[in-house]
Amino acid sequence: MKSLRNRLAIHFSLQFILLTIVIVITFVVLFTLLLQFIMNEELKRNFPLGALDAIYTATNVTEDKVEFHEKLKVHLEKMGFWVQVINNEGDVIGSHNTPSKLPNHYTVNEIMQIENTKQFQGFYIYSQLDTTYEKPFLFFLGYKNNHLDMLQNWFFTFSQSGLIKESQVIGLEKELASIHGSLQVLNENGDVIQSIGEEMKEEKYEPLDVLIRSQAPGINENDSVVYNDSASGNTWILQFPRNGDGLSSGSFLGDFIRVFIIIGAAFLVVTVGISIWHGFRYGQPLLIFSGWLERMGHGLYDEVLTEKERKKIFRKNGKVRIKYRLYKEVFNAFYQMAEKLASAEKERNRLEKTREEWMTGISHDLRTPLSTIEGYGHLLESGQYTWTEDELKDMGKMIREKGDYMTDLLDDFTLTFQLKNNSLPHSFTKSNVNELVRANILKFVNDMTLQDTRFSFQGTEKEVSILADQRWFERMIDNLIFNAIKHNPPGTEISVSLENAGDSVCILIADNGMGIDEETIEHLFDRYYRGTNTDESSKGAGLGMSIAKAIAELHHGTIIVQSKKNMGTTIKLSFPII
Repeated sequence: MKSLRNRLAIHFSLQFILLTIVIVITFVVLFTLLLQFIMNEELKRNFPLGALDAIYTATNVTEDKVEFHEKLKVHLEKMGFWVQVINNEGDVIGSHNTPSKLPNHYTVNEIMQIENTKQFQGFYIYSQLDTTYEKPFLFFLGYKNNHLDMLQNWFFTFSQSGLIKESQVIGLEKELASIHGSLQVLNENGDVIQSIGEEMKEEKYEPLDVLIRSQAPGINENDSVVYNDSASGNTWILQFPRNGDGLSSGSFLGDFIRVFIIIGAAFLVVTVGISIWHGFRYGQPLLIFSGWLERMGHGLYDEVLTEKERKKIFRKNGKVRIKYRLYKEVFNAFYQMAEKLASAEKERNRLEKTREEWMTGISHDLRTPLSTIEGYGHLLESGQYTWTEDELKDMGKMIREKGDYMTDLLDDFTLTFQLKNNSLPHSFTKSNVNELVRANILKFVNDMTLQDTRFSFQGTEKEVSILADQRWFERMIDNLIFNAIKHNPPGTEISVSLENAGDSVCILIADNGMGIDEETIEHLFDRYYRGTNTDESSKGAGLGMSIAKAIAELHHGTIIVQSKKNMGTTIKLSFPII
């Protein structure tokens, strides 16, 4: 699971970093677009002053080189405007769309004339001084204002004392009709005193209304030019439709709010999209896990992963698909856990069945000696027979043997459950394993009832000590040797040898007998695997090998069985050396 933690940490860290980068980039782009929008709207509403501000802001000026913004250059060409940048010496160091008749150098008189009249060689000129650098630069934005020239010509042709001559109204109306325009004459207070051409809504102008029409024509629905007659105090306003040059009208605040709403809606859509993606990305595996846990809760271990889910999660080659790869270890762990639980369930059922069979065998083992004891008891109790002294001794011996058998069997039961529950009383002492095992083997060698079995022992050259409870250690060796004697024919040779394996000592108990098949080896140490016959000793009651393994583990040791059918058996015990 460490790799899963690392993968999750890396995944979500990278995701957070990438998301942060995307958000920052998006904000920068949107902020740039918003600034561009504001600049464009400002340029449109305050054209040409807005254009001059935009040029001043977006132009990169060095001592001998000027770089204009490409978009502004296109816009200037479209509008028929030109721009020049003049250095401190009056030289033009940069220009765009400039007529050839304009000079490349300006004198002090020419610059002052332009500043005073805002005109030069038939062009209307706006100027702005850049004092950002050590040496200042002057920007000229020039254009031909045909409508203003037209309005001035009309004023000198059709006016008298600042008003339109009555005799010239029809002629002026024709001129206005040709450009779909209208003309209004205002007095000093801004009241409309004459109006010719298309119907106009305004009947009175505030002082700044006229200035806005002159300097920020983009704010209004139509374009307009203004001429003021200082002699009469009247003002002529010519209005005409836009020529489709891209300038906009309306409320700048309204446009700004609309753009802001669009940006907010875009962010909302992206956020909702990411949320939905995250929901599917991380929610779908959780739903699968939930289904697995539910099926496992009902004990359906073999059906934890359905065929549909298996195809959804795994490829044909067995690898986890990319969208589930983040939880690869979890899927594999669930899959393995389900297999283990299914196997454990099968093993539990098998052990339950074996336990029942074992209990049946144990019941039979106890019933047989009890039946014998019960039979002798009835015979003795009836008084129908007369028994000789030898017969009574034989009957007493039989009753004693059957009682001893049951006592040993019950002792094995008690020992088994004590070992299982770690409640067996024991006392470890430092013991010489050579002497401990040798003394145990001598007990079998000297047993006259085992003359048909040959024993051999080989210890280690050096003294080896372990911590052992001698009583239970001997019981372990006894069980293993008795098992070898019991399940092999007469004449079998049993050898016991010790090997020093560094920090542990190995006890090898080998025989050249019949061997054990693989199934028996697999269940050799199961408590409920083997029952006994009526006349077998307690050593064969199906508990001996289980007890031997439990005692070995009590001594912090291990036990391994190696055997093949008809090739003998070797049992290897290992214990830590002190």
